[in-house]
Amino acid sequence: MRIIGHLIGNLVIASIMVIAMTTHAQKKEIVWATAVSKQESTGRAIVFRYIKEFPASFLRSAHPDRVILLWRYTSPSGMPSPQEREAMDRLENILDPVIRARALGTLVLVSTGDDFREWIYYTKSEREFIATLNKALTGHPRFPIEIHAAPDPQWSTFETFRQGVRQ
Repeated sequence: MRIIGHLIGNLVIASIMVIAMTTHAQKKEIVWATAVSKQESTGRAIVFRYIKEFPASFLRSAHPDRVILLWRYTSPSGMPSPQEREAMDRLENILDPVIRARALGTLVLVSTGDDFREWIYYTKSEREFIATLNKALTGHPRFPIEIHAAPDPQWSTFETFRQGVRQ
């Protein structure tokens, strides 16, 4: 997982943008925030959008599997071109509502920069998530993503990220 390597000692919140968003499945507020990490060796930034606060009723134990969607690209700045960014946003806009509507999982972290974008979901079932992803993307142009999935009932990937955020 590339995200963890970018976090150790490098992540600071350059600015926080907190957004209250009501999910359709839970009818409760999820609070999102952003953080920026600047790599000293390359000068490139990685922008993170993550869930800062979950509703009190949210049960992480109901989402024991982690699914990471990874989109690699090449850019002198490390950031996607406007066309790539639009395609990435389109992918998220296709997939996320379907996952939420079926109460299948939760998008918890999106990172963009250093020539990749990662979406990290925690889901009830890796197999059901991937089947839903394939069905949702049917009829759309092929997206250049890699899928990495594994059990993570302790949410260790997300918790490692959160512990690396300095306020």
